[in-house]
Amino acid sequence: MKRFDRLIFVSNSDTCRAPMAKGIMRSKYLLSDLEVDSRGLVVLFPEPVNPKVEAVMEKHNQSLKDHTAEALRESDFDERTLILAVDEENQRKVFENYENAQNVFLLSNYVSSTEEIKDPYGGSLEDYGACYDLMESLISKLVVLLNEEELLC
Repeated sequence: MKRFDRLIFVSNSDTCRAPMAKGIMRSKYLLSDLEVDSRGLVVLFPEPVNPKVEAVMEKHNQSLKDHTAEALRESDFDERTLILAVDEENQRKVFENYENAQNVFLLSNYVSSTEEIKDPYGGSLEDYGACYDLMESLISKLVVLLNEEELLC
């Protein structure tokens, strides 16, 4: 039996790193179905991804054109949902602002990495590309980990 049915990536606004992670994860092969989504901690209104994120995703034959930012909700937490924050500040805010926060981890720590996923907001297209490359590497490790867990259950 698999450990999680759902995976939510969390960033500040759900317009950059979290949806990028969602898009990358959805392009990967998993041994079992996993609902993959993203959420933001400060979402004042629904908005699309940052245009530079979309440009980088398109370069990798992926698209987030249908993505609309959504805020993290108390109802997103349960024992079958894995919440992966893209940085320590967002992880801390999840624990501070959500009473029933559970299964909340830092993406890099979850895959035994010390690399920090820096927010490219305001940076060049190359900065967004570097963020994608790091995220792709971490998510590839995540896929291996989740597939191994599936085989062990």
